[in-house]
Amino acid sequence: MSAALWQLAEDCRVYDLAQPLEHGMPVSPNHPGFKLALMRRHGDMERADGSSAANEMMLLGGHTGTHIDALCHVSLDGRLHGGADASQAQTGGRFRSHGVEEIPLTFCRGVMLDIPALSGVEVLEPGAPISAADLEAAEERQGVEVREGDAVLIRSGWPVHWSDSELFRGVRGGAPGPDESAARWLAERRVRLTGAETIAYEQIPEGRGHALLPVHVILLVESGIHIIEVMDLSELARDRVSEFLFVLTPLKVVGATGVPVRPVALVPREEAA
Repeated sequence: MSAALWQLAEDCRVYDLAQPLEHGMPVSPNHPGFKLALMRRHGDMERADGSSAANEMMLLGGHTGTHIDALCHVSLDGRLHGGADASQAQTGGRFRSHGVEEIPLTFCRGVMLDIPALSGVEVLEPGAPISAADLEAAEERQGVEVREGDAVLIRSGWPVHWSDSELFRGVRGGAPGPDESAARWLAERRVRLTGAETIAYEQIPEGRGHALLPVHVILLVESGIHIIEVMDLSELARDRVSEFLFVLTPLKVVGATGVPVRPVALVPREEAA
């Protein structure tokens, strides 16, 4: 590594934007939960030199924890993004197009819009909508501008409810999230991808559950914009970081509709102080 590249890495603070994968974590009722079991423990087998190894088996869905949605995740009237036939694309037990393996490696400008800060609160109320007007107000308050090709992350403060699965999943009271006006606002600005902190990147009014997901349709099907869900933007908000280098390298799972990810934000240390 050249001295310049090493210095660049040394001068940056790295923010982890993912939630942990752990037993009992909140997961959408539409997707498998997370399970981990040790298949071999230390002492089950010892080598001649006294060393031992352990390993595990994990069971989880592609939309468990912090994850990104592939474009094949949602269809409208039998069609995926770009008009691809959903039935034909999913033959053979996996998607032949629009799968996770087609999501590009992402190194781009990131913007975090802090919606609770607009009202001076730490977390939005259950079921609260995040509108296009809210996104514009957050831009103005934070002195940033969403541009074409950005990764736009929307904070609701929802991670404070991580340990309350019923509340976090929106089963009790609903969950805050972008409404259709916010989705169209992002699409008009041609963002690269967008993420939020809740189970579903949607406003979920009390009692509706996931019966309708119009924001997914606008972003994934109509606009070809990938969605990241179940993020944790708390540290960015704490340090008042609005702009950063966003890095995402999804696993290349062929034909999958989604995959857990661990996105990060890189910020010069003097800006993160």
